[in-house]
Amino acid sequence: MLNNNNLAAINKQLPTPTYKRDSLKVGIVHVGVGGFHRAHLAYYTHLLQEQEDASEWGICGIGLRKGDQKIHDVLIKQDGLYTLIVKHPDGKIDSQIIGSIIDFKLGHENADPVVNQMAHPDTKIVSLTITEGGYNFNPATGEFDFENPDVQHELQNPNSPKTIYGFLTAAIKIRREAGLPAFTVMSCDNIQHNGDVTRDMLLAFAKEQDKDLATYIEKEVRFPNSMVDRITPVTTPSDIDYLETTYDLKDEWPVTCEPFIQWVIEDDFSNGRPEFEKVGVQFVPDVKPYEKMKLRLLNAGHSVLGILGALHGHPTINACMEDDIFVTYLRAFMDQEATPILDKLEGIDLTAYKDSLQERFANPNIKDNVSRICSESSAKLPKFLIATIQDNLASGGSIDYATLVIAAWCYYSDKGIDKNGQKIEIIDAMQDQLHAAASNTKTDPLAFIRQESLFGNLINNERFTTTYSDLVQKIYTDSDIKKLMN
Repeated sequence: MLNNNNLAAINKQLPTPTYKRDSLKVGIVHVGVGGFHRAHLAYYTHLLQEQEDASEWGICGIGLRKGDQKIHDVLIKQDGLYTLIVKHPDGKIDSQIIGSIIDFKLGHENADPVVNQMAHPDTKIVSLTITEGGYNFNPATGEFDFENPDVQHELQNPNSPKTIYGFLTAAIKIRREAGLPAFTVMSCDNIQHNGDVTRDMLLAFAKEQDKDLATYIEKEVRFPNSMVDRITPVTTPSDIDYLETTYDLKDEWPVTCEPFIQWVIEDDFSNGRPEFEKVGVQFVPDVKPYEKMKLRLLNAGHSVLGILGALHGHPTINACMEDDIFVTYLRAFMDQEATPILDKLEGIDLTAYKDSLQERFANPNIKDNVSRICSESSAKLPKFLIATIQDNLASGGSIDYATLVIAAWCYYSDKGIDKNGQKIEIIDAMQDQLHAAASNTKTDPLAFIRQESLFGNLINNERFTTTYSDLVQKIYTDSDIKKLMN
């Protein structure tokens, strides 16, 4: 069993932490302890702790939702330890035990432990991987959603937070009253301008809850923008079995990932930061061109493969990349629609970057399920793909490749089956709304794109509606999606 007591025995087969975990203090409070966090920020922190005395930067994981109970229970049982399994394209597998997470607290039933941890004098950074939906903004307008019942509750009951904003304001208020310096709020989510978005949403909320506190946040709290990247598929039973069979190691929730890792972040912190540059993190004055590159190429490229692959019946992203038609379509989208609307990038060879994306997507050992890539598309596509369509409409560029994906998304949301009649697993907070809109396509070909919260005013653009209408009707009448991709 993976825990502190067994590390010496485990070390005979796998690398384990060499630093003294019992001397670590919680300097980073991280909300949303999923696979990506454990393959990225927690991994970078572990690397730094391996290199030098970084004892002030231990991580306390935070779960704000009932669904976080399982990962909490596993990590508490395992003393915060977990195995990181890195799967290379050539079949090589590297595994090691990560020790940077030293505590985990839940806040969905009792907020006090989480608020108190954020407010603790040792806490210098509160970091987030809460997915796009957790930021509580309207994807079309970018405005804070005050209609959210949890937000309404928090405004009336500031000592009983439910969303990330209620927890942050509660903790910041305690720190301010105690004379403690503000912590940094550091988003690690795939949202363009993620730090700016976090700042804008928190300030919108705080101004309604406590105007004086909002003024303090505006002045004292820093929100660095960052670009994060590492493909981290959902852990499968076979990953757990692999560790038990190969190393006789029982880890109830290991993490698998690709070897590639990247983090570009603005050097703008309220109260100090780890020296992550020593382990390969790139600090820059402005991260926006880099994050746009990643969002419009990697994230949008993933969605192109995921949505079209789901309809065709490909189970994984690497299966899509074993299909020449999908490879050609992806590259055409990246070259003709995504690349032309990117900003100037210093020190980046875009051709080499796109080549690396294709290699990463094709990694046969990652086997990233298309269902994971397609999950919460309503939160992702407005930022990754619909924004690319809007930019190309403004510049006169191509929209054909991205628009086919939107048309496919409509069919996917309507029918819930692939072109072979097999059921598709759909995971989306807006699933019912998406289905209701898409199901009217037969009588109104533009029904799906009338959802203003997702598509903004695209319904008023004749070039887009003409292209979309043609493609969606072809998808509904042709059983072979690959014919439309040729």
